[in-house]
Amino acid sequence: MGGDAEEELKNFIQVWISALAALAYSYFASSAVPRGALRLLSLLPAVLLLSLLPLRLSSAHLGGPTAFFLVWLANFKLLLLSFHLGPLADAPSFLHFLSLASLPVKVKPPRDDKKVSGKSPKSTLASVRLAIKVLILVSILHAYEYRPRLHEYAILALYCVHLYLELELVLAICAVPASAALGFDLERQFDEPYLATSLQDFWGRRWNLMVSSILRSTVYDPVRRRLAPLIGSRPASLPATVAAFAVSGVMHEAIYYYITRARPTGEVTWFFTLHGICVAAEVAVKRWAGGRWRMHRAASGMLTAAFLMVTGMRWFFPQLMRNGVHEKVISECYAIFHFGKDELTRFIFHIKSEFM
Repeated sequence: MGGDAEEELKNFIQVWISALAALAYSYFASSAVPRGALRLLSLLPAVLLLSLLPLRLSSAHLGGPTAFFLVWLANFKLLLLSFHLGPLADAPSFLHFLSLASLPVKVKPPRDDKKVSGKSPKSTLASVRLAIKVLILVSILHAYEYRPRLHEYAILALYCVHLYLELELVLAICAVPASAALGFDLERQFDEPYLATSLQDFWGRRWNLMVSSILRSTVYDPVRRRLAPLIGSRPASLPATVAAFAVSGVMHEAIYYYITRARPTGEVTWFFTLHGICVAAEVAVKRWAGGRWRMHRAASGMLTAAFLMVTGMRWFFPQLMRNGVHEKVISECYAIFHFGKDELTRFIFHIKSEFM
């Protein structure tokens, strides 16, 4: 591991120690200050610190997730906590509070049925799927060696799959401490998004469900409640949907800045706003049709994937690619892979020397 990598790792540790200290302050401040404007004011120093900490990191694999976890998820949870809402309001202990605040996890609601011992068929299938995704990711990294021979659209398709697989694996790994150490029964963060049959299905039920949940609590529900007396509850859901997507776009824009340190262009904000408009239109058409006409799942799935791919290539990826983030991600993946390979070789050599 080179000097730059060691410095980045040191900064990463310092950032997270500071973040946990800010969240610890938030825990005690929220218990001492009544809900409402005063509690919000008391939590603003923590929100500010969490927003500044990721600026100390420059790598995509450490800086990107850290900005996502702290600047977006943790800060939004603290804003909800100001009014005693969201997952932090009912955290049973200090350690639970820190885990829920700092990690991209959502606890499943308690069930009445008894917990079945041993692995269920679903968990076994999930483990198999995870192993397959790791193999696909390794294959994609190998395929990057042939990029000079590939068509640009094929390369962009590889980037799309790479983004999804890395994000799912990173979130799954980050959920392990909360699940194992504290015994949380956690919701899935992704639900096989490649099987989506509509934009509503993709964004609402399959892609990054932690974000969907936090946006519903912080944006969708408040906007819908405000508009419902004016235009009715069902019509109010449509502008509330667009508002949630627009906020998601702004937060993605912020995360892009933490990764690239380049001036925001608004492209990714438009990407999510456009998808919000399309989801709202899709919901309106479904209500109007009333189930009288439905497209075959295979056809609607292909159209959904095509729309995501085309709009992603036009507005989601360009800002990242202009700033060389894709090259940085690939080089960091190779560095991590070779570091792990070297460490494994050293470990095997050590074991052999001990027993020979």
